[in-house]
Amino acid sequence: MRRFLFTATAIFFTFVSNISCSNASTNNETNNQSMNTATDTSKHYETAIFAGGCFWGVQYYFEKAKGVINTEVGYIGGHVDNPTYQQVCSHTTGHYEAIRVTYDPKVTNYEAMAKLFFNIHDPSQTDGQGPDIGEQYLSVVFYMNDAQKQIATKLIGQLTAKGMKVATQLKPATTFWVAEGYHQHHYDHEGTTPYCHHFQDKF
Repeated sequence: MRRFLFTATAIFFTFVSNISCSNASTNNETNNQSMNTATDTSKHYETAIFAGGCFWGVQYYFEKAKGVINTEVGYIGGHVDNPTYQQVCSHTTGHYEAIRVTYDPKVTNYEAMAKLFFNIHDPSQTDGQGPDIGEQYLSVVFYMNDAQKQIATKLIGQLTAKGMKVATQLKPATTFWVAEGYHQHHYDHEGTTPYCHHFQDKF
């Protein structure tokens, strides 16, 4: 029985890994609700939430960044509790694909996290990110306090001064719903690199 379950699981993940982010299959597993806190006082860690297109590619870069403790992809900004990927893709819930980053402020800081966010996607695209078009792929900084909002605003100002028409929105963070398990660390499982996210130093 254990061998059967292991084989079935392997087949499932192999299937999922061959599907692009924009047309991935879904399942009905329950998402884990997670309320937002800017700081984990027990570890003195801090949290940042960004939406910048397909969350697979965003996670790929953030999980490798210096000072990052943990990353989770999920959904935020909508009006339906515990949304599924299928619901989000139907454009009926108002959610964005996003990443929640937990980082150590003794090693890095929010400005470094926000700069990485702007450097790995096109903040000037108004209808999605790369070939992924739709509301859930828009560029948004979900700030958790005034300090984060001010830093994001400053960076947008710097990009604007360089001539970029920044479409990134600033929104207060709401409930972050953790996405289905097969979405977590997708490119690590697949062994490839993002198709619509590329690092470019814009600052």
